[in-house]
Amino acid sequence: MTDAEQSTTDRSGMTGSAGRGRAALAGLAAVAAALGAAELLAGLLDRAPSLVIAVGDLVVDSVPGWLERAAIAVLGQADKPVLIAGILVVAAALGAVLGVLGRHRFALAAVGFAAFAALGVAAAMADGRNALPVTVAVGLVGAGVGIACLHRLLALATPGAPGASVADAPPEPPVDRRRFLAVTGGTTALAVLAGIGGFLLSGRERIGALRAAIRLPAPVRPAGPVPAGADLEIAGLTPLFIPNEEFYRIDTALRVPTVDVDEWQLSIRGLVDRPFTLTYPELMAMPQVEADITLACVSNEVGGDLVGNARWQGVPLRDLLARAGLQPGATQLVGRSVDGFTAGFPTRTALDLEEALVAVAMNGEPLPLEHGFPARLVVPGLYGYVSATKWLSAIELSGWDVDGYWIPRGWAKAGPVKTQSRIDVPGPGGVVAPGRRPIAGVAWAPTRGIDQVEVSIDGGPWTVAELALPLDVDCWRQWYLPWEATPGRHTIAARATDGTGEVQTDVRTPVAPDGAAGYPVIEVLVQE
Repeated sequence: MTDAEQSTTDRSGMTGSAGRGRAALAGLAAVAAALGAAELLAGLLDRAPSLVIAVGDLVVDSVPGWLERAAIAVLGQADKPVLIAGILVVAAALGAVLGVLGRHRFALAAVGFAAFAALGVAAAMADGRNALPVTVAVGLVGAGVGIACLHRLLALATPGAPGASVADAPPEPPVDRRRFLAVTGGTTALAVLAGIGGFLLSGRERIGALRAAIRLPAPVRPAGPVPAGADLEIAGLTPLFIPNEEFYRIDTALRVPTVDVDEWQLSIRGLVDRPFTLTYPELMAMPQVEADITLACVSNEVGGDLVGNARWQGVPLRDLLARAGLQPGATQLVGRSVDGFTAGFPTRTALDLEEALVAVAMNGEPLPLEHGFPARLVVPGLYGYVSATKWLSAIELSGWDVDGYWIPRGWAKAGPVKTQSRIDVPGPGGVVAPGRRPIAGVAWAPTRGIDQVEVSIDGGPWTVAELALPLDVDCWRQWYLPWEATPGRHTIAARATDGTGEVQTDVRTPVAPDGAAGYPVIEVLVQE
């Protein structure tokens, strides 16, 4: 065998490329083990963070506003899973690199694992809710398990001590490929199970049980029954109320905060005469009202689905502000979340609208964890980025110079919801049979209501559609127009007129900086 041939053959008899492949697979499995062990320990320890989520939060807080907007526009509600998947893919790739490095320089590979753990700890400590001792413990355990697994798997992949040179290795029989794959596969599977176990132990199940035991108080002002004719019940038309599990979710939390109501407090502070703090039982004991309110995300494109209507129950914000007493200059109300998110809007809005709530219930049940349990802000007429603080921990009165989370990232300071409509039936790009067919959808202009919806077919005249009975000016209205569909390809447009007489504009604008404008246009093919 020539020197060149000998240099490409490892001590197990495998070619260099085969050896590197096994080492890369060993590194990938070792990273999985490190992450799984860290997630499991985080689930077992109180106030211990997920390092993966911590890194993800750091990414979310660090990327420029235009990139965040692009991610939401392209991915919608899948942005968080895609980000987590991306972090795991990067971790797997780096693990493969460390595995190859560890064949001959194991100490450097071990340093790499320690560095990744340190990065996770540093990211987690940026969140003031995390305790340093348990955070460091999670990092140390993750790094230790990863290094130990890498050492063992490299020894199995290439017999002899990891880090030894090829020339120093004694001749040994080739390692059984099936055995190596079985061990690495088993290691990865156990790591996945550990990660799932950590998630289940993270408090979500326990908080879910506490939530299920809550009994809502009767509101002093109930919303009342839905009148006949408020829901058109047309197949494919968005229902009047969106079920909680289907309600859109856009926020900055990669993992839903799990808040124990026995420990939770809501502080009202800032430019107030009498700052105070409420426990959950104290908040629940206050007089509550119900309100049917449509919420919309500022990232909702024209005709998009980042909008939903629900029946909310909670304490009017103006009752809390009256108790606190406003000082001169308290022109802005800033909601602060347990995860550090902030959103601010004019204090006058909270004073003028009884429906501006510290909400504790959604569609007749305590707030779902994903939608802000135990309490959140719900403010009609404002996009969520300036008002809808979930997992609420504080209400702070300030001047208008204080900026919420999204404002430095390129969004407008004020965020009133624009008059909008959407076509649900027929579906965009759909195919329908000729004959009498419905055109239907929803329209919304919270605090102003919807007075009219018009439809134009193939650029023809605007025809007034039939409106469902109004439920409240704060919630959307369904609309319907019968259509004699003829064979061929057709375009359908819709526009709404709100209670002030403002007609939905045909001028298209992007979602940034204060919400998309324009009316929806869809294309439909009519054929047998």
